[in-house]
Amino acid sequence: MPRTLPRTAREIRLAELPSGLPGPEHLTVAEVPLPVPAAGEVLVRNRWFQVFPSLRTLIAGGVPGTPFPPLRPGDTLFGPAVGEVVTAPFVKGFVRGTDDGGPRPGDLVAHFQGWREYAVVPVSAPLGDALPDPAAHLTSGATAYAALTRIARLRAGETVLVTGGAGGVGSLTGQIARLLGAARVIGTTGSPAKAERMTAELGYDAVVLRDGSPIGGRLAEAAPDGVDVVVDTVGGEQLQAAVAAARPGARLVVVGTLATQLSAASGGTTAPVELDAFQLIARNITLRGLTGVGDEIHAEWRERFGAWLRSGAVVFPHTRIMGIEHAPRALRELFEGRHVGTVVVEV
Repeated sequence: MPRTLPRTAREIRLAELPSGLPGPEHLTVAEVPLPVPAAGEVLVRNRWFQVFPSLRTLIAGGVPGTPFPPLRPGDTLFGPAVGEVVTAPFVKGFVRGTDDGGPRPGDLVAHFQGWREYAVVPVSAPLGDALPDPAAHLTSGATAYAALTRIARLRAGETVLVTGGAGGVGSLTGQIARLLGAARVIGTTGSPAKAERMTAELGYDAVVLRDGSPIGGRLAEAAPDGVDVVVDTVGGEQLQAAVAAARPGARLVVVGTLATQLSAASGGTTAPVELDAFQLIARNITLRGLTGVGDEIHAEWRERFGAWLRSGAVVFPHTRIMGIEHAPRALRELFEGRHVGTVVVEV
């Protein structure tokens, strides 16, 4: 029986520009007319969407050269989402009601129009059953996987350091590194409770707690022989300490700047850090950034991630917040560091 569609739908908008960390007081739930798809588009009802730290940077004005535009007052927030196809009109290359791989009502598709109940998105192939939990498509695991396999090219027996090891990227990086043959995996965090979970279930052998004092000495104790691979999600002092702990020939991959994105004293749009270029050269240390993952790597990641999830080799660390009306609170809690892994709003 065809679904009866509402006339309006809710979405989360930026109400004003915050002076500090954006929280519920800076976001508003707006009711808007239900969007109508055009040729080449489908209407989806969002089921889950991801809450991610880079929203702070976008709210603060964005960074030139990055692929996402800044958010202004009145704009609807956006981000990775999984939606259920509601209407799938004929589009070139996809014929409704056939087995050509096109989307049909009830299919789940991934897109970037989160933070709303309904969205109009370009037609794309359905997600299928590659992952046992559809919400797991919202992990940042593909970034962790690309950092380890394509940029750092982790080799069996090496020592890996992951800064921000309990975050959306870090909570999967430790597990992946272990499965790829790392001999020792070390992570950093600012929470004893998170440290316990990191060693109990997220693949870490040791955790360096950040407590306000210099972290370099404690990192040296955790990795007395140095580290071969670094996946840095934090930047700042922790990136400096990682360079100091790097062995000759080490590979460092920078995928985030949580030190500035989550700091109330920072605007969230710059991440200054002083590195000793002479040390990078003398020890042949490679330092690269990673901003995006291609379709080929995504497909490879989904296949391996699905197999690992089904076998129990990895877990999907995440917190689910129920109801779009609670999304502003979810953003605040993410910035306050309350959760381990990915933060997902179930619409």
